[in-house]
Amino acid sequence: MTEPSHPPLSPRVVARDGHCISRKDISPNALRVLYRLSEGGFDAFLVGGAVRDLLIGGHPKDFDVATSATPEQVRAIFRNCRLIGRRFRLAHVVYGREVIEVATFRANTDDGSGDRETADDGRLSRDNVYGTIEDDAIRRDFTANALYYAIDDFSVRDYVGGFDDVQARVLRLIGDPEQRYREDPVRMLRAARLAAKLDFSIDPAAAEPIPRLAPLLSGAAPARLFDECLKLFLSGHGEKSFLLLEQLGLFDVLFPETSHALATNRSGALRATLVKALQNTDARIASDKPVTPAFLFAAMLWPAYCREMAVLGKQGVSESLAPQRAADRVTLHQAARIALPRRFSLPMQEIWLLQPRFGQRQRKRVFRLLAHPRFRAAFDFLELRLTGAPEIAADVEFWREAQTQSPEQLAEHLPTGPDGRVATTTEDSADAPRRRRRRRRPSGSATATTAVGVTE
Repeated sequence: MTEPSHPPLSPRVVARDGHCISRKDISPNALRVLYRLSEGGFDAFLVGGAVRDLLIGGHPKDFDVATSATPEQVRAIFRNCRLIGRRFRLAHVVYGREVIEVATFRANTDDGSGDRETADDGRLSRDNVYGTIEDDAIRRDFTANALYYAIDDFSVRDYVGGFDDVQARVLRLIGDPEQRYREDPVRMLRAARLAAKLDFSIDPAAAEPIPRLAPLLSGAAPARLFDECLKLFLSGHGEKSFLLLEQLGLFDVLFPETSHALATNRSGALRATLVKALQNTDARIASDKPVTPAFLFAAMLWPAYCREMAVLGKQGVSESLAPQRAADRVTLHQAARIALPRRFSLPMQEIWLLQPRFGQRQRKRVFRLLAHPRFRAAFDFLELRLTGAPEIAADVEFWREAQTQSPEQLAEHLPTGPDGRVATTTEDSADAPRRRRRRRRPSGSATATTAVGVTE
């Protein structure tokens, strides 16, 4: 363990009667980890977002622990422990579905004997230099995340003024903001996410460099940006996050093609659809209803998809080829910035590609679409588009009613053409060409045909 890199800080100790944190609000498994580390002779504290959220009356989902024990020492104490990470070595103590993350106090600087790497642009690519709790507090990003709850006397220890900042609901960076963002550009996204989630303001000194340094995000790992996007937009505060990302110039970097499409859409219909999608997602999360990244990204990239469709139309690409080609291009370009797993990108594309089929009301196509496994998600997206495209109101109403009727009722109450197909209008039915039935070949000719094909 390295020596402290600065004179020891004198912590502000907030006694039990000076804060609102109670052990009954802390995960029993987190308490178990804290007590066992303490009994093993190590310092152990509840730290970070859990302490912050408890101080403002929230209900944390995750509980992190900071300790003087190294990852290997933690693993020796807990049989249900696994070590993860190369950039930041961590211990995960697993209790069923709950994981308590245990991190060793990290030093703020490296004396050359530790395991720390910094890229040429200032980004911290590896940081496994261990230190003291004072070092660890200085090394954290925001003051509100540098609060430590002690299990021995139930006090809160504050080394950087975070306790007052939490009470004032302000996000303030520890150290020089530009240097901290260069060390880890994703901190800019964390600032926007936490401000939206907690209804905190961002300290002006922390907000000022963000628009200028936003391009640094292009160097972040696409998989990490995907995880951050899920936290931004699927945690119940997606609309606020989107507005803050726009304000800080971060949305342009995360979704460049969508941002360009929104800027060139004069009517504002595409932006209205996107905002409505985020509002609906927030409402579903508030109602404890399921949400899926596939639908989220279908909404986030819909403006880019519409713009790509327009570009392909000007290039003369046929209507039958353009939808799939536009979907592939948008997905490929976005994946270079934010990794989109196929289990989400493929359903996303299906949602897009099903949209034109809602305007086709031939009998077989109606029933085929109703039976499609992605029908419900595609119909929800059709309803969402109504916000910016009132001209599809008739389609929305038709398919809404179609879902409430049995196949017999649907066939009975809808107008049909002379060939037995559902028709939108009488003219469409009368002008529709009839298909010729192919003649069946005699049973004995199949072998002959196959033989000719092989010979040729």
